[in-house]
Amino acid sequence: MRGIGGPLLTIGDLLSDLAVDGGEVGGEASVPSSPSEAHQVEEADPSELNRIFGEHYDNLMKSLRENDPSWPSLMLKLCTALKTADKLVICANADAEQLWEKVEMLEHILERGDRAVAAIVEVLDCSRLSEDSQLSKLESSAK
Repeated sequence: MRGIGGPLLTIGDLLSDLAVDGGEVGGEASVPSSPSEAHQVEEADPSELNRIFGEHYDNLMKSLRENDPSWPSLMLKLCTALKTADKLVICANADAEQLWEKVEMLEHILERGDRAVAAIVEVLDCSRLSEDSQLSKLESSAK
């Protein structure tokens, strides 16, 4: 049941404000936000997202400590912080995936190097055995 009248929000109101468009998981949440804050989050360089999230989080926590009576203002600050955190997590996941691919490539290169070293050692061992056998033949024929 949706909240009826009054300034207080119900959990249902909060969830509907943060609901995902179209009911799809992982979609873009409908977040009320000022145009400047939305633009700042959308256009932010991934390296700046951590700083931006920190600012939004600190702003939200300051408002909560000051007992800001304006629920819409708090909701706006919460949604902005959540949207920034979401983008930060998406960027971190993309960076982690790229790092994983590079680690796999490095493992492949190291395996190739190990195989090449093993082949060289095998060739050296075979050539030593061949030299030892030739040397022993020469020594036995010289006697």
